[in-house]
Amino acid sequence: MTPRAPAGPVVTRFAPSPTGYLHIGGARTALFNWLFARRHGGKFLIRVEDTDRERSTEAAVKAIFDGLDWLGLTADAPPVFQHARADRHREVVDTLVETGHAYRDWTSTEETGRLRDEARAEKRTFVSPWRDRDPAGGNLSQPHVVRFRRPLDTRVTLDDAVQGPVNWRAEDLDDLVLLRSDGNPTYNLAVVADDHDMGVTHIIRGDDHLNNGARQALIYDALGWTRPVFAHIPLIHGPDGAKLSKRHGAQAVHEYADMGYLPEAMRNYLARLGWAHGDDELFDDAQAIEWFDLSGINKAPARLDFAKLAHVNAHWIRQADVARLVDLTAQAADEKTALARVIPHIQDRATTLIELREQAGFALASRPIHISEKAAGQLTPEATERLARLIPVLRDQVDWTVEALDSTLKTFAESEGVGFGKIGPVLRAALTGGAASPDIARTLASLSREDALGRLDDALQHTK
Repeated sequence: MTPRAPAGPVVTRFAPSPTGYLHIGGARTALFNWLFARRHGGKFLIRVEDTDRERSTEAAVKAIFDGLDWLGLTADAPPVFQHARADRHREVVDTLVETGHAYRDWTSTEETGRLRDEARAEKRTFVSPWRDRDPAGGNLSQPHVVRFRRPLDTRVTLDDAVQGPVNWRAEDLDDLVLLRSDGNPTYNLAVVADDHDMGVTHIIRGDDHLNNGARQALIYDALGWTRPVFAHIPLIHGPDGAKLSKRHGAQAVHEYADMGYLPEAMRNYLARLGWAHGDDELFDDAQAIEWFDLSGINKAPARLDFAKLAHVNAHWIRQADVARLVDLTAQAADEKTALARVIPHIQDRATTLIELREQAGFALASRPIHISEKAAGQLTPEATERLARLIPVLRDQVDWTVEALDSTLKTFAESEGVGFGKIGPVLRAALTGGAASPDIARTLASLSREDALGRLDDALQHTK
């Protein structure tokens, strides 16, 4: 049973750490948050969790936003940068100390390490000696940390919208550090303060944060704040079921863009990766928004399947506007006219934009085109004589469409008393030089009338 949402409008957030590229798993998390907010007429927010100033980089921040922009996942408010909220985080820590839910700990790093080792050897949870010590014995001017005073002899229950009820014994959770000795807040404290202040109602994130959810729930309770709905989604695994890694192929969103996938295809595929709406595989954003709900998320890890991704991408290439495909595949402005002519005839054959570009290669070739040795074998004396008779027929062709050209070629074959197999190969050799292309009528239609006739003339000259 899905937990009841907090009162008020739905607010979700995507909170990446800017220490590298936007991972495909992070992209799916962002998508799920975006879809859920859109489904419920709420807000989708972005928070950059950059409290680790040494590892956070401007380049990583840019990479994350570039990836989100490419995916079309736009936030409903300017992004929040966590490091800029440090004063607010310290204010929350002060409140916890004042209410007895946190305490100051002057134990040295070395002593803490020794006590942790002892606790580990005795199979018990580490407890700071300052937990129950009079804080008056400490010196505020001396370096110290502030720890959360977890409740004892109780259970922490997280009624997770994906995992179901998850329980922990509070005594198994340590008194986590809220404020480091340098005065900087830690992740779990900052997350709770930020999510509360941003009005986040649903925290949808990877299940590697499940244990953090227990600690964060206790902080919410200690502050008297309403817990958001937690929804921890299984991670993405490789095709072999192992945790996704470099050996499985692309991991970053920009790599998928570079490999020729369309953003709408990635949204479609990622939505289906770990979430289901019946047997529906191909759907647009409007359908995904209408259907998406947390109850449809699977508990088992999703497996990346490049064959399925290619299938989905091919579908969206077929649906795409030709002018857009031209802009996405053109490498120079003077190619656009040729691409606009050829793409309608090949867009149902490509699974990526790279393939689409490659399949359009014959139409982009400059005259005289190179004729491969294999293709040249089709230009026999008999074939070139027939080609010489066909060229005037095509020169008189006014209607340069697939249907009209197909009819003309069939009529010519009949007049020659041969099957079409005697016409097609020599035409393909002359028009493409042996490069891959669609059927002959579409190949001709993919070229301008002037270019096609010029290539045929060139082929005749090649045989002389």
